[in-house]
Amino acid sequence: MRVLVYGASASVGTYAVQLAKHFGAVVTGVCSASNAELVTSIGADRVLDYTKQQLPNDGPPYDIIFDTVGKSPFSACVKLLASNGVYLRAYHVNPVIIVRGLWASLTSSKKVIGGNMKENAEDLVFLKERIEAGQLRAVIDCRYRLEQAADAHAYVEQGHKKGNVVLTVCED
Repeated sequence: MRVLVYGASASVGTYAVQLAKHFGAVVTGVCSASNAELVTSIGADRVLDYTKQQLPNDGPPYDIIFDTVGKSPFSACVKLLASNGVYLRAYHVNPVIIVRGLWASLTSSKKVIGGNMKENAEDLVFLKERIEAGQLRAVIDCRYRLEQAADAHAYVEQGHKKGNVVLTVCED
């Protein structure tokens, strides 16, 4: 299985890379050059710097393309999918993407899925077990005290964080 994770160094992206590797996928991560080492360290087999090359232009098609930041070029991604491939978009699912996704799903064997996914207890137990087994780890960029929530939000809005930003409610 071949998986491309767009936004591989972002919060959801770091988990997506690790989970894809857990399931035996060959993973391509798309992120900035400054985050390439991080994305490789969590399991990506190949890393693309989106400032130089947004998507791969070589190799076999992908079974799954997961845009974790809502910034991938939709049409180009759908072209990179294998027949029966799946394009997932976690954020910024606007009406145009919905219509284009429906059209792609109706006129080909490729599937487009977007929006927030509903969690369930079984998935949460699975993730908990992976964490306890050391197979899944949180990537923490930085920590802020609760009083600094506005600063933390401003930092996240810049769009260049690595993994997660943590708000500390109380310190022990």
